[in-house]
Amino acid sequence: MHLPRSAAVCREMVDLRKLAAGRAAPHPLSQRDALRSPAMSGRGDSEISETGEDRTDRPEHEHAEDLEDIQDPDDIDDAHDADDPAQVARRARWTAAVTGALLALAGLAASALRLSGSAPALVPAAYAFGAAVCALAAFLGSRGRTRRALWLLVAGVMVMALGDQFD
Repeated sequence: MHLPRSAAVCREMVDLRKLAAGRAAPHPLSQRDALRSPAMSGRGDSEISETGEDRTDRPEHEHAEDLEDIQDPDDIDDAHDADDPAQVARRARWTAAVTGALLALAGLAASALRLSGSAPALVPAAYAFGAAVCALAAFLGSRGRTRRALWLLVAGVMVMALGDQFD
């Protein structure tokens, strides 16, 4: 059912009055819909008729052209999840944690290999210290401090590379 904007606003106000009086159950809203206002749903450059319909030919969603090519409904959910800030943050945390753990393991393996060889004591110590810095970066990345984790990963790899120069 499509109502003009003013009728939709009036209907929402009636629903809110019923809710305040305890006569209606709350409607479950997604976070995206909860932050939207009917008054703010139009674009500034759109032409809105008196019935509330948008007369422009542009799609409402900025990625609507990409979504038209998708055939499977599960792919549409994946396309929307890619823009979700929580999903992006989760991916950044996992990336920082896994990268830090892998670099820490590589540094420990290089330290053990250099320790068994004829390299000066500073070389395996530098690899071990760089591995410890990368392990700290993995910990911070898993806790959401991805920017600090990135800088610690760079510092840990630089320490390992510097230690390799002493050989």
